[in-house]
Amino acid sequence: MPEVGDRAPHFSLPDADMEMASLEDYRGRWLVLYFYPKDDTPGCTLEAVEFSALEDAFAALGAQVVGVSPDDCISHADFRDKHGLSVRLLADMDGEVAEAYGVWRERDDGRRTVARSTFLIDPEGRIAEKWEGVTAKGHAQAVLERLREIQEGAG
Repeated sequence: MPEVGDRAPHFSLPDADMEMASLEDYRGRWLVLYFYPKDDTPGCTLEAVEFSALEDAFAALGAQVVGVSPDDCISHADFRDKHGLSVRLLADMDGEVAEAYGVWRERDDGRRTVARSTFLIDPEGRIAEKWEGVTAKGHAQAVLERLREIQEGAG
């Protein structure tokens, strides 16, 4: 798992509209890259709804929010449309990006899943903060507050 100060691992993944997104697309801006296990489950829905509700506040701080899960583009589109989500959702169906960020986990039943985790990536492409084992409720607000703290400290 990358540590604070490390370069963020590269990614290039399709979104819910099957348009490609890569780390380089966000160069010069802050990026909140959050990993979640599955579309349209209670915790994942709560987290996505809260990030979407705060999207304007993140944008005011020069940040974009992007969610990543192993679900496919069609699942992401259905999830987005069902819940009125505004954050961009990327499909990491083979788990390569989750692996690069160190968020793949073995479950008790032997299957693999994504551990709910978030990375705050600075405009130069470095990890500014990370959260592991995230609890969905209130997480988006905590990330927003931390981004404000970092920016105030840097200014």
